[in-house]
Amino acid sequence: MQKSSKYYWWLQFGGWGILALILILINLLFGQQVDEHFLIGLGIKMLAGIFTTHLFRLYIHHAGWLALPVEKALPWLAIGIIIVCLLDTIIRISVISWLDPSGSNKKLEFSTRFLLVTVENGLYIIPWTLIYYFFHYIQKTRNQELDTLKLEALVKELELKTIKSHINPHFIFNALNSIRALIDENPLRARTAITELSNILRSSMQTEKQETVFLEKELNIVKDYLALEHIRFEDRLNVQYEIAENTLMQPIPPMMLQTLVENAIKHGISKQVSGGTVTIISKMKERYHQLVIRNTGHLSKSGNEDGFGLVSTRYRLQLLFGEQANFYIREIKGNMVEAELHIPFT
Repeated sequence: MQKSSKYYWWLQFGGWGILALILILINLLFGQQVDEHFLIGLGIKMLAGIFTTHLFRLYIHHAGWLALPVEKALPWLAIGIIIVCLLDTIIRISVISWLDPSGSNKKLEFSTRFLLVTVENGLYIIPWTLIYYFFHYIQKTRNQELDTLKLEALVKELELKTIKSHINPHFIFNALNSIRALIDENPLRARTAITELSNILRSSMQTEKQETVFLEKELNIVKDYLALEHIRFEDRLNVQYEIAENTLMQPIPPMMLQTLVENAIKHGISKQVSGGTVTIISKMKERYHQLVIRNTGHLSKSGNEDGFGLVSTRYRLQLLFGEQANFYIREIKGNMVEAELHIPFT
């Protein structure tokens, strides 16, 4: 507020001062005499203008006109301009009459002089009011846009955190089911599975506060997860990687790749008697990072496409990357399902 007030006074005195210089130059150009009486009158005009417009400014803030829509504020500003012009006229005529009681400057009738001074004041007060009001109107609009953007960013952040809070329990539940299946059958392998789960949880906790992580870090989590699942599926699970080196440092949402791989195993491999293959492909294509998770199986029409993992994937991509990011899931070659991510370069 202090900084804004400082700028206001600089502009107030500077604007009226420039107006005074313009009036002096006009008189000189048209051969009018710039004498003591002219300068005194000019000084009174400037001081009266500064005083009355400052009072007008205080009332504009007090009445809250800056907060009104333009169509509601303009009528009140018009009334205010008339009042300020009349007040300015009264001050100027009164001061000049006091300084010049003999009436040497009163060449016109009082009513005519009052009207001319009032019209002249309007030539100064109207532009001052419009500049002042629309400057604050534009500033208010920009602040509202900034506040809107901040609010949208906050909403997105909260939505992303909410999604993450769902992803981690969802993943843990499935992982614990895998371990439970091993406890009676093979306790030693169950202990190994717990170690793998510990590695996954440690990695996921480290990325909890991040909106994106490098593919390389996410890939390490996926490898731990697949190592855990391989204990349960044994030879029924075959994993292949086709990872381009120049994609390892590309950012992706944390736990997204793991969620899609988990979805591939849950809805694909686990439903195949002889198991199948999960292939993870990462490469640069045109202007985006292409990430593909391909698995043996069929695309379920009853709910596979609308499962939590797929819905959260679409939603997170939209929040983080907007319309530039895409996500597709489709069935290919009769017995393969392919989930494909397109993430724009950063």
